[in-house]
Amino acid sequence: MTSATLPAEPGELPLPARRGRRVPDWLLLPGTAILLVFFFYPLAFIVWRSVSEPEVGLGHYLALLDDGVSVVVLLRTLRTALLVALCTLVIAYPYAYAMTRVGPKARGILLLLVLLPFWTSVMARNFAWYLLEQRGGVIDRAFAALGVDDVVLLGTVVGVTVAMVQVMLPFMVLPLYSAMNTIDGKLLDAATSLGAPRHRAFRTVYLPLSLPGVISGFSLVFILTLGFYITPALLGSPQEALISQVIETRVSDLTDFAGGGALGGVLLVVTLLVLFAVSRIGRPVASLSRAVDHA
Repeated sequence: MTSATLPAEPGELPLPARRGRRVPDWLLLPGTAILLVFFFYPLAFIVWRSVSEPEVGLGHYLALLDDGVSVVVLLRTLRTALLVALCTLVIAYPYAYAMTRVGPKARGILLLLVLLPFWTSVMARNFAWYLLEQRGGVIDRAFAALGVDDVVLLGTVVGVTVAMVQVMLPFMVLPLYSAMNTIDGKLLDAATSLGAPRHRAFRTVYLPLSLPGVISGFSLVFILTLGFYITPALLGSPQEALISQVIETRVSDLTDFAGGGALGGVLLVVTLLVLFAVSRIGRPVASLSRAVDHA
C-alpha cells in the first residue's frame, strides 16, 4: 500500500480526501474585504494623489530626480537597509543554528530570548538606545575607558544601524530557525563519514539547504527597514535622514501630500522589485530543497 492510500486515523478522512477538499470561496471574503478597505484603498489613494495633484502627470516623480535630496536619501535608505539585513544575518545565523543543535530546554530558553523583545515596547527599546548612545552614555564611557574619546553614536547612521539591528534581529532569527529545523542533522554526519571536513560539509550540504530561511529573513528585514520610522527619527539626525523621515516632513511640516505620496510610491516600487528578485532567487533554492527531501 503506497503512502498516497494510507488510511487516516480513526474518525478522520483518508489522506487523499483531506488534501483534495476545496476550501469554500466565501471564507476568503472577510480577509479580502479587510485588505481592500484598510490597505489597498489607502495605498491606491496615496498613489493617485501623487499623480493627480495639482494636475495629472508624473511631475512629482520627475521632481524627485531634480531636487538633489530625494535620490541621496533613497540611496542612503537602501544602503542602511542592506547593512542592517547583513548584520542581522551574520548575528542570527549561528544563533538559529545553535537552536537546532541544543536540547529542548536550552532551545526553549533561546527561543524565549528571541521572543522577549516582542513583549517590550519599541519606543522603550529605542529610548534605551538613546541613553546608551548619547554623549556620556554607556558606549561613550566604555570607549573612553579604552582610550578612545568622543564615541557618540547618537545622531549618526552608525547609531541608527546598531539600534535597528537589535530591533530587527528576531525577524531574522525566526525564519532561519524555521528553515534550519527542517534540515536533517544526519546529512552533516553522512558527509563527514565520507571524508569531508566538517567546515566543508557545512558549506556544501547544510548552507545550501538553509538558503530558503536566509532569503526569507533577509528580504523581511530589508523591506521592514526600508520603511522603518521610529528608530531613525529618535536616534538619527536631519542631516542623515532616511526616506521615512523625509516623507513625514513633507506631509506634516510642508503639507505636501502629493510629494510625500510620490516618495511613498517610489518606496513601494523598490519593495515590489525586492519581492520580485526574492521570488526569482527563491525558485531554484526551493527546487534544491525539494530534491534533497525526495532523495
